[in-house]
Amino acid sequence: MKVTFLTCCGVDVHKSFLVATIIKTTGGIDPSYLKKRFSTFNNSILEFKQWLLDNDCHDVCMESTGKYWIPVFNLLEDEINVTIANPKWVKAVKGNKDDTKDSKWIGDLFRLGLVKGSYVPCKAIRILREYTRYRYKLVSCRSSEKNRYQNALTVCNVALDSVVSDIFGKSSTSIIDYLLEQPGTSVNHEEIASKLLKSLKSKEDAVIESIEGYQMTDSQKYRMRLIRTHMDYITAEINDIDSSIEKMISSNPDYENAVWLLCTIPGVKRDSAIAIISEIGTDMTQFCNSKRLCCWAGLTPGCNETGGKKKSVRIMRAGVYLKPALVQCAHAAVKSSKSPYYKKKYESLVKRRGKKRAIIAIARMILTAIYQMLSTGEEWNPCDLYKVDMPAPLIEKQKTKAIKQAKKLLLREGIISESQLVS
Repeated sequence: MKVTFLTCCGVDVHKSFLVATIIKTTGGIDPSYLKKRFSTFNNSILEFKQWLLDNDCHDVCMESTGKYWIPVFNLLEDEINVTIANPKWVKAVKGNKDDTKDSKWIGDLFRLGLVKGSYVPCKAIRILREYTRYRYKLVSCRSSEKNRYQNALTVCNVALDSVVSDIFGKSSTSIIDYLLEQPGTSVNHEEIASKLLKSLKSKEDAVIESIEGYQMTDSQKYRMRLIRTHMDYITAEINDIDSSIEKMISSNPDYENAVWLLCTIPGVKRDSAIAIISEIGTDMTQFCNSKRLCCWAGLTPGCNETGGKKKSVRIMRAGVYLKPALVQCAHAAVKSSKSPYYKKKYESLVKRRGKKRAIIAIARMILTAIYQMLSTGEEWNPCDLYKVDMPAPLIEKQKTKAIKQAKKLLLREGIISESQLVS
């Protein structure tokens, strides 16, 4: 095999220490190895960096072990070319591995160009990603609290969620507050009716029937108040994070322009656009092409064939944060009334492949469009949009033209005569 890096270093990173092996290929057949162990404290990492520079080593490869590689990467990235490898590409053979051998194995693979580097965005995108991922966690936590709140009502014989569309709406919240403040289990029908707003006024009897006879102890009421307080706290935290994210986006014209471009895609709103930018960045040169980006996001079907038989083609588990955002956008895009482009694509796919595969295909189309838009700076305008979203007058015009051409073909082939055509 051809040697790609004459001088490189393989690093095996752990929580409290790292083991590094510098590999130098001079003129002989076998390369020379230089091994050393360092602590993961900042001073020791800086010593490791100086050790690399003293040995004229500017190319380093280490596997992405949890979050332990990030402190090392932060201190090396300004002067050293650091390649972060997926552990499955540099995994050593079982039974013949330890910390020193692992670093040597990583270095040997990297030296021959056999290691694929993972995408690591710039510092600003990494910070934005931390905020958007934390927001995603908080939204999930709030959803869990809402489920607990609704389950607490069910346990207390309150079936209000079977009548109202939103258990956290104004009318529902007023009714639940009334139940929590009541000392007993009696219900004042007039008081309940006065709390109903808009369309719920016509469902007065159903609302009263759904809560009458409820069983709620003081301990259960206290727990529900705790859950609601926690929900309000999480909502306030989400609002603070949204403000911080908006400041980050507005302070950088490139990010603001990228978000604006993505919002031109049907189904993509500002929050989703920011989440996508925080995952893939704005520089598409990091990915060779759109197929590579879709594969990195876990939206490409697997290739698993042996003996002429094609086995599972399930998508990968990659893109833990990016994939849900794109799938959410895909669900909105296929229901969009402004632009039926993705809706018609979805309808043609769902008949053959089913709902889930069709949605994944739409998400992949959206990500492909995002790659092209961020690469060229153009708004969303797919090349086949005119064929899919064609106005009715033009459809009739093309239909008339097609009929006219068909008649000429039948006359030219002698299948029909002029008299038959007139009649």
